[in-house]
Amino acid sequence: MKRNILIGLTLIATITLAGCKSSENSYRKAYEKAKALEMTEAKSAQPVAVTPVQPVTTPVQPVTPADNSDLRSERLNVMAGGILRAFNIVCGSFRSLDNANNLRNTLVSRGYNAQVAQNPETGMYRVIAASFDDRAAAINARNDLRAAYPDAWLLLRTY
Repeated sequence: MKRNILIGLTLIATITLAGCKSSENSYRKAYEKAKALEMTEAKSAQPVAVTPVQPVTTPVQPVTPADNSDLRSERLNVMAGGILRAFNIVCGSFRSLDNANNLRNTLVSRGYNAQVAQNPETGMYRVIAASFDDRAAAINARNDLRAAYPDAWLLLRTY
């Protein structure tokens, strides 16, 4: 009994799978239809005159010392006994202390008095390239530093 059921199922599966086979004739018809459509579109297409585009130039606005569009405020704990002032230039933020120290070492080798500080709320390590008491001096230094570190931003230290 089980043998008859197994043979019957095998026979049904074989017939079903054989009926799904696509034929070369259907592929040929689809190919010929696509070629005919392509030829029709090629005949109806008109050449388009191309005009050169003139670039638009806008004058670059100088950054004023009062610019504080990227000023953020955080509470920080300085690592390794450093001292931070009110306005700090952050060049990188990391979850890993090793990564933060690597960037700090790079900045120190380039002549910056870089420090690593941690935000206790988020746990992020901030790499601070320079620290200032004066906002205008911090903004000018940040703008100079952006040549090498375009994502540099200002951080106002809260206590």
